[in-house]
Amino acid sequence: MIDPRQIYEILLDYGNSQTLVKEIIIGLTWTLCSGEGVGLCMSPGIATRTIPWSGTLVNKNIQELAPWLNSWQPYEATVAMAAINAVINTQSPLLEKSQVLSSEGNQNLAVFAHFLPMLRGKKVSVIGRYPGLSDYEKEFDLKVIERQPSLGDLPDPAAEYLLPQSDWVFLTATSIVNKTFPRLVELSQNAKLVLMGPTTPWLSELADMGIDYLAGVAITNPDLLRQTIAEGGGTRIFETGVEYRLLQL
Repeated sequence: MIDPRQIYEILLDYGNSQTLVKEIIIGLTWTLCSGEGVGLCMSPGIATRTIPWSGTLVNKNIQELAPWLNSWQPYEATVAMAAINAVINTQSPLLEKSQVLSSEGNQNLAVFAHFLPMLRGKKVSVIGRYPGLSDYEKEFDLKVIERQPSLGDLPDPAAEYLLPQSDWVFLTATSIVNKTFPRLVELSQNAKLVLMGPTTPWLSELADMGIDYLAGVAITNPDLLRQTIAEGGGTRIFETGVEYRLLQL
């Protein structure tokens, strides 16, 4: 098994690219980087007026931005992840092997709709509050752990107690960016572990870290995706520019 802390070294290797950045958009919910391809990362959600590098990123090499993945400044790490995903998701053969997920309800919940028959009667922990997830609270034993908890959510420290006892763990790939990924993966080794969300990098190496499934996205309409993100879109991107895809590793 690979130490999950090595995810950062692996991602930086992929980010060692001379590809020029064509555009960075930091939207309310998603950050987009376009180069030869398009990469996404969830935006930090923390307002700031003092980002010093605004207006300087276009035409930089992706390898200049990739090292920001190790930064503790959330906007730097977010931009780096989106840039690295723009490289990975253009090259990865895993996308071709993945299956498209669809749901009769909210497309942003297609992952949970797919796994629902396997989750009934199980202890399920979800890292990150997904809009509409409360619809599933009566279907299985659901616990949501959230960095910014709202009513019904549990705070970060709950992961230390809940994840080792869980049958299934759904882990937001934003955990890579905020540096909680290694510990959360370690705590989830007794569970079926799904790494999910538009931030997910399509990497086979994640299997050796204990990830059982990748539930990431494929870009279906780059132009409309860009417009949706620039206009503040959140879950709306699943209706305009991306689709969920699933791969068992």
